[in-house]
Amino acid sequence: MNMINNLEAMRAKGQDSALLRYSLGNEYLKQEQIDQAIDHFAEAIRLDPGYSAAWKLYGKALTEASRAQEAVTVLSRGIEVAEGKGDVQAAKEMRVFLKRAQAALGATD
Repeated sequence: MNMINNLEAMRAKGQDSALLRYSLGNEYLKQEQIDQAIDHFAEAIRLDPGYSAAWKLYGKALTEASRAQEAVTVLSRGIEVAEGKGDVQAAKEMRVFLKRAQAALGATD
């Protein structure tokens, strides 16, 4: 939690950025505080729509929160962003998360 406190203190001082939000999201995800993680990843991609890593973890967090439909949307867009930047590894990882989210959707039909 110390890392989260440090990052939140930076944000409170007005040092907001996509990287800061990504870092907060990642730390909250590690702590299994999924809703907080989702909020920060959403803000990270709002601040920097080309941030492939944020799209990836945003989709992963939505999948973990059983928000499969949202995850499919986010990951599909994230794959487009990553491929547009030539970020092959992020796109590959997002395809794995996308398959999980689509499988989860199929299980709820």
